Amino acid sequence: MTREERRREVTPGTSGELGRRQVPVAWEALEDAFENNAPEVHSYLHLATGEVTRIVDGVADPAVHARLAHDPGYLRIDPVSSREQYRWMERFIATVEDPELRARLMQAIEGKGAFRRFKDVLMGHPIDRERWFAFRSERLRACMEVWLEAHGIVPMPRAEWRVPTAEQVRPQLAETEAAPRRGRAQVADQLRARLHELVEALAVRDLDAAVAFLEFLRERRHVPRGRSRGAESEPAVTDAATAETSVGAQQVSDSDAAAVSESGHDG
Repeated sequence: MTREERRREVTPGTSGELGRRQVPVAWEALEDAFENNAPEVHSYLHLATGEVTRIVDGVADPAVHARLAHDPGYLRIDPVSSREQYRWMERFIATVEDPELRARLMQAIEGKGAFRRFKDVLMGHPIDRERWFAFRSERLRACMEVWLEAHGIVPMPRAEWRVPTAEQVRPQLAETEAAPRRGRAQVADQLRARLHELVEALAVRDLDAAVAFLEFLRERRHVPRGRSRGAESEPAVTDAATAETSVGAQQVSDSDAAAVSESGHDG
């Protein structure tokens, strides 16, 4: 059985129609994956949970990417091409009623950097900007539905998450407080895993800032601490010496006072 046949295999939870699989698709994450066509970004749909996993070349472990690419439980997402998204801008511009804005948008999409200039122009026109978001979402939704249909996927409603009540949280809190304290190594492993997930979810434009901040933390970690500890211990030595001097001075003062008192009696 080929990989594609395994993907299309009828499993529990399907509609019963051959080649159709019910998946609780995460629409917002899928929409973002369809829009992001950067060559270094690769997105995969988990066929059981409907979640979208994003892999960024140069950031994610290549072994993780290879595993997802050959895992029948994941389906690679084909984003909308830049050429097609450019056509969307052209079609939207034709719907703009303001002739001045329409002319500015037509000029903005000429040449390299068309997408960025197009968004910059719309930034000063909130009404048409919202119209563009709705226009683009509708186009993305149509592409996603065609893609899901082509892969035999029937999107299902996702379980709605609700904010838990205080009564629901209280037993969990009591259980957490009663549990033995986790070791530092276990906490560190969980934090590193969480950091790895956050990095994979970052947009490409935010990676430079994230790398710069992490390098800053790494350099700060290697700053010698012996000097700072020594600096902290010096005041203690100084205070001890000062205290000893003060005691000595007090003893001298007491001796002088006694001498004066004796002199007074002799007189």
